[in-house]
Amino acid sequence: MSISNSSSGSVMDVDNKKNHKWGLPPLSTIVYHFGTSGLSVATATAVTHPLDVLKVRLQMQLVGQRGPLTGLGHIFTQILNKEGFSALYLGLTPALTRSVLYGGLRLGLYEPSKYVCEVAFESTNLFVKIVAGGFAGSFATAMTNPTEVLKVRLQMNSGAKVGAISLMRKIASEEGICALWKGVGPAMARAAPLTASQLATYDESKRALTRWTSVEEGFSLHLMSSTISGVASTLVTAPMDMIKTRLMSQNESSGRNYKNGLHCAYQVMRTEGSLALYKGGFTIFARLGPQTTITFVLCEKLRELSGLRAI
Repeated sequence: MSISNSSSGSVMDVDNKKNHKWGLPPLSTIVYHFGTSGLSVATATAVTHPLDVLKVRLQMQLVGQRGPLTGLGHIFTQILNKEGFSALYLGLTPALTRSVLYGGLRLGLYEPSKYVCEVAFESTNLFVKIVAGGFAGSFATAMTNPTEVLKVRLQMNSGAKVGAISLMRKIASEEGICALWKGVGPAMARAAPLTASQLATYDESKRALTRWTSVEEGFSLHLMSSTISGVASTLVTAPMDMIKTRLMSQNESSGRNYKNGLHCAYQVMRTEGSLALYKGGFTIFARLGPQTTITFVLCEKLRELSGLRAI
């Protein structure tokens, strides 16, 4: 990604960094950066949300036990027969709320984070992009963790007719306000490599494709780069996603006492086998792949319409 100082308000080029005066860009530029990012992630989330529900259900199979796992198709049919089509959209409200906030922060902070790393390390290599993406992802996750907890709880309780706000009050009163940050460690541990792998891979893929092929900036380049990014990020984050789901779904009456992410991983491997860390792995790929593609393709288009440079 080439970053230059232009009328769009994008971060300046590394070659001119010595002449840069630190300060906030215009408010309109900040709004455009965060707005385009948040809207693109929210749109991708709305499209792929049923797969997220299936992923959570798959990850919560045979907790503390070994045994044959129910496949994606059977879980899908089971939900439709017992709970109805609407169950595939359980937790959609907190998911969309999180997407706007998390997506805006995660993608919106990548460029300024990368610029700071470029200034600090005097380099634009892949390592710089990984560090910038990791910071943006973990910070955004820490800020929006309560919405993720609400989403997971709602996705696991189809029979409970309770809204996100009521559930948040219930969790805070019965388990304490800190319960809204359950699983924040694994969530940050997942978000850092997820964002780093997504953005760094997308960034480097665009550079490689434009350099070694005839593909130019545009839809085809965005589609190919985002597809590569989706595959890479899925392979990196599946185990951490599973641990995050287990921690967020447990409550005082669940009978499960995962103390932290490492303890959860140990207990899962001890009682369910090491491959249990990849429960729902195919569904993660089926969801994260399209979600990554939709996010980047739409974000690039919105940035173009807003007068911002391509990512």
